[in-house]
Amino acid sequence: METSRQSASDVSSFEKLHSKVRRWIYDQGWSQLRDVQDRTIPSIMDRDGDTLVIAGTASGKTEAAFLPVLSLVADREEDGISVLYVSPLKALINDQFGRLEQLCEAMELNVVRWHGDAPQSAKQALVRNPQGIALITPESIEALLVRRPERARALFRDIDFIVVDEVHAFLHSVRGLHLRSLLRRVAAISKKRPRIVGLSATIGDPQVAASWINPEAPDSVDVVVSTAGNPEVKLAVRAYVDAEDLLDPDQLESDEIVEGEASKQKVALDYIADDIFGAAKGHNNLVFAGSRRRVEALTDRLRRRAEKLGMPNEFFAHHGSVSKELREPLEKRLKAGNLPTTGVATTTLELGIDVGSIRTVFQIGAPRSMSSLKQRLGRSGRRDGMSAILRMFIRERRVSAKTHPLDRLRLDIVAAVASIVLLGRKYVEKPGTPAGAATVALQQTLSTIAERGGTTVADLYQTICAVGPLSVIPQSDYVALLRHMMRTEKLIEQAPDGTVMLGAKGERITGAKDFFAIFETDEEWRVVADGKSIGTLPMTNMAKAGSYIAFAGQRWKIETVDLNSKVVEVTKATGAKMPSFEPLGREGISDVFAQAMLEVLRSRDLPPYLDDKAKELLTEGRNTFDIHGLDGKVFWEEGGGVSVLTWAGTETNRMLALILKYAGLDAGSHDIGVSVAGCSADMVEAALRGMVTKPPLATAVVKMVDDLQTSKYDALVPHEVLESQWIKQHAKPYAEALAIALKLAVASQAEPTLKEA
Repeated sequence: METSRQSASDVSSFEKLHSKVRRWIYDQGWSQLRDVQDRTIPSIMDRDGDTLVIAGTASGKTEAAFLPVLSLVADREEDGISVLYVSPLKALINDQFGRLEQLCEAMELNVVRWHGDAPQSAKQALVRNPQGIALITPESIEALLVRRPERARALFRDIDFIVVDEVHAFLHSVRGLHLRSLLRRVAAISKKRPRIVGLSATIGDPQVAASWINPEAPDSVDVVVSTAGNPEVKLAVRAYVDAEDLLDPDQLESDEIVEGEASKQKVALDYIADDIFGAAKGHNNLVFAGSRRRVEALTDRLRRRAEKLGMPNEFFAHHGSVSKELREPLEKRLKAGNLPTTGVATTTLELGIDVGSIRTVFQIGAPRSMSSLKQRLGRSGRRDGMSAILRMFIRERRVSAKTHPLDRLRLDIVAAVASIVLLGRKYVEKPGTPAGAATVALQQTLSTIAERGGTTVADLYQTICAVGPLSVIPQSDYVALLRHMMRTEKLIEQAPDGTVMLGAKGERITGAKDFFAIFETDEEWRVVADGKSIGTLPMTNMAKAGSYIAFAGQRWKIETVDLNSKVVEVTKATGAKMPSFEPLGREGISDVFAQAMLEVLRSRDLPPYLDDKAKELLTEGRNTFDIHGLDGKVFWEEGGGVSVLTWAGTETNRMLALILKYAGLDAGSHDIGVSVAGCSADMVEAALRGMVTKPPLATAVVKMVDDLQTSKYDALVPHEVLESQWIKQHAKPYAEALAIALKLAVASQAEPTLKEA
């Protein structure tokens, strides 16, 4: 992996560009190229390899890629698409089309949007005369390969460049595994290997990104990094405390229960709405509210405040369940900037769609991902001389005698401060190993057979698993997968000459409308106790009857799971009082983030960006930390259970809890460690020492995992392959959990057991 520097050539970056590109720049009235453009142009034009461009939001990355790329393809005469631009979002494609259309028109180059909602006439014209630039989603590439393979060959036969936008969004996801496989298949169609240009604002590990861009030669990828133009950041953190008797603070956020109707008591979200309304009205802003339910509840509160003042509405919801007919007017209104507009969103406005000049980014709840926080913050302060403004709103519960001591640490406030500490250090998480390799291998097997009409086992493995992220599937696992697909699932069949073809079931699956999308959206499940709804949880992993969850400060046993209505029925679990575990599906935190939280608790500094309530709660958390002597302590025995303080990240804690379960203990993970019910600290110590003496094998511990089917087609994958892939995916956090066990076992010999004061 090379790191690009300024060109030493006497020829400036501008002079390297095609004359038509230089004319277009002149017509735009640009006085000079931006830093990222000046650095990227020689990386692309003076070399034959791939390039990774890392620069902030609104830094000019799109033009940094396309000015040199279009300069190099401007005079080519070969048929077929010359440049393929791949984006994770249709909305981003539409946005980039608007930015590139004038430039391509000036260069007499064809540019076409190719996705499910794009105009058919332009696509048909491209098929008749395949040349120019296509802006496309991974799912549309898949659809072309499966449904129109001859058309795909005509379009992709001579591609010069593939530009992948928002690379970071693909690095740690099943969708990234999918796209990487598709790009390999596109390259196989093309007469030559297309050069790849990756664009991103947030890359935690450029080496990982380089390996994704070019798995065969990652060291050949030139990395262009530009930090120019980062605005000053203004921060504010406000805290709110919900009522002690409110079981679930979100229960007053549903569509059925609106402000003031269910309770005369104002809840935290009402105060947050007051503060956002006062700061946001009259300006363009983004609010990242978390769940879809909270987005709707907050938008409703903001809209009604505008109505009470007789103001035109400025507040609009934006999430995956909102139709494009409602989302697109909001996006266009934000970009136009002629009317004050505030978009209230889940994560849907986080990626690089141009939303114009945003004054303030509001964040509900403490960030858990620095990558996401940097993406969001990059939306603000995009005009020269403007500061980026971030306002966080943190909701905490009122403590009582029933509150678990660990919940008195006020970890949400602590996490908010830790995120700002890490923001100052420019920290971004390294991408983890994505789940779903087996699902993608199965789907790509069906897709490749559909594209080719039939092929051999050797060709399938070479195409899908030989190189790249799917190489985590060894040949033995892939053969086991094929046998299962053939004998058990009847997805494929093999002719006497060895040709592998689709079976009847495989044809039905590849013919389905949803076959091209490898990802599934997380669904909200309703949690019901004694016939009453106590809230909802996003569940990415299927919960099973007999397992436990922690919710609303209480430990619950799952009694029934209704797949059709998405309802989980629970009863209160007897036994130890437990801290609040993270909801299933909640985004985890890294080891670095957890250590930053420990730093915040150890510190005595009260940052000036905290309001009085936030300072009060942070002080309360630190007092709890000090009174109970938690600095350097390992075990906290209380109420029939024990907390093991690891100060490690979510994945490490989950692995440690799973290993303790394997040892026979009733363990669950939370943000700063593991809690074990129904046992003493001595029992936990003994289990940890046992791990050190005889570390449990991952091949045995994987048997404790309730459900390995976490991705779209995992139900069609043999169980032994899912186990093998789980072990590979979790190898690093598993090793870290064993290292933590060793560290804690040693520390427990030197430190006294801490019992609740």
